[in-house]
Amino acid sequence: MSGVTPSQTVGPYFGIMIRRRAESRQVTDATAGTHILVEGQVFDGAGEPIPDALVETWQADANGRYRHAEDCRAQPPDPAFNGYGWAHTREDGRFGFETIKPGRVPGPDGRDQAPHIAVSVMARGILTRFITRIYFEGEAANAEDAILALVPEDRRPTLIACRAGDGRYRFDLVMQGPGETVFFDV
Repeated sequence: MSGVTPSQTVGPYFGIMIRRRAESRQVTDATAGTHILVEGQVFDGAGEPIPDALVETWQADANGRYRHAEDCRAQPPDPAFNGYGWAHTREDGRFGFETIKPGRVPGPDGRDQAPHIAVSVMARGILTRFITRIYFEGEAANAEDAILALVPEDRRPTLIACRAGDGRYRFDLVMQGPGETVFFDV
């Protein structure tokens, strides 16, 4: 046999490895910014909840700074916020994470992007992680975000977390089929 080893799906061990980590708390009382809770469900192509998906997040702090060596802007990042979190889904496909509403960060065109959270999803039966973003309902900066503008207007709602109460947002991930979340090829 020659060549590259073929891709494999993530096997049934995946759910075993991520048990008991249903929610993620990325903040402490000392974390600056507006504290929020993002909750949602992950659905498969048949509209059924996925009980063993891993939802990872990466975001800037409330001032738009990433805790990363390549973000070398003058203002230091919030020492009480690392910007990374993960949660796995429960039997009903639900996940949640406590975080802060991120600040605006520079975009590829030099203009500031709308506040957003980068999201990746892994699950049994898929070959690679799916990458998307969470934007926020009612955010004026969404209208001028260069990345969001690349998405056809009728598909943009799949990237918008809807307000679900005071400091709470709802964001579902639909992996395929009707209402499929927009995923980015990065």
